[in-house]
Amino acid sequence: MKLHDLKPNPGAKKDRKRVGRGISAGQGKTAGRGTKGQGARSGGGTRLYHQGGNLPFFRRLPFVRGKGFTPLNRVEYNEVNLDQLMDKFASQSEVNPETLKQARLLRDPRNPVVILGRGEVTQALNVRVHRISEGARAKIEAAGGRVELIE
Repeated sequence: MKLHDLKPNPGAKKDRKRVGRGISAGQGKTAGRGTKGQGARSGGGTRLYHQGGNLPFFRRLPFVRGKGFTPLNRVEYNEVNLDQLMDKFASQSEVNPETLKQARLLRDPRNPVVILGRGEVTQALNVRVHRISEGARAKIEAAGGRVELIE
């Protein structure tokens, strides 16, 4: 096979529809625009998002989604509670985003990690995360563990 032998699959290439070129072309006379009305006129048609007298979709949205808005630069954290750590980690083990990912405790590993204070700490853990609640920090340090924040 040579370059000049290559050709597209049958049916892959179609000629464009030439409208308004007489009745034998199949798209003559009104050329697919119907008869009369706004869409049949030259320069006619409606603007983008027009809904024919209904309240347009983008103006309905504030009512649909309720009060307020979603801040664009909000940081979403992976929330991990102390009782989850007690189930997965042994005493004196290192708790960081990598080990939490291996323990399958993170919803989205790309997001930062926050430790929350639900549950009791029965063993000393070395915790290295992006954020930690005051209650969780107190419980970990009372059990003999260390807490270090990642910048």
